[in-house]
Amino acid sequence: MLPYVQMHEFEGLLFTNPTHFEWAEDGWSEDVKAKLMAVAQAFPNPEDINDSPETAPSKRILSIFPEGTYSKPEHGPLIAEAIGIDAMRQKCAQFDAWVAHLQAWGN
Repeated sequence: MLPYVQMHEFEGLLFTNPTHFEWAEDGWSEDVKAKLMAVAQAFPNPEDINDSPETAPSKRILSIFPEGTYSKPEHGPLIAEAIGIDAMRQKCAQFDAWVAHLQAWGN
């Protein structure tokens, strides 16, 4: 077994491409898009988005979207699928290393 220990939370991976948050249709707007893009651009990579418990990726997302329009279990998988694992691996080195290790086991 090889556990995956992510520095922070799942939502960090979603900042790989913030335009795919459009799947949270009820809360999506150009303003939301701009704020999500600003967060993504403020860090070297999505895995670094978390400088305190108050600014964890999920907290940032919830503060950007209008209340009640973003749901991690509903929208998270849709956004992740739209982004794709290849893009996440390209921008998230720790996640990529873990996936590569799992793939090596399969060979």
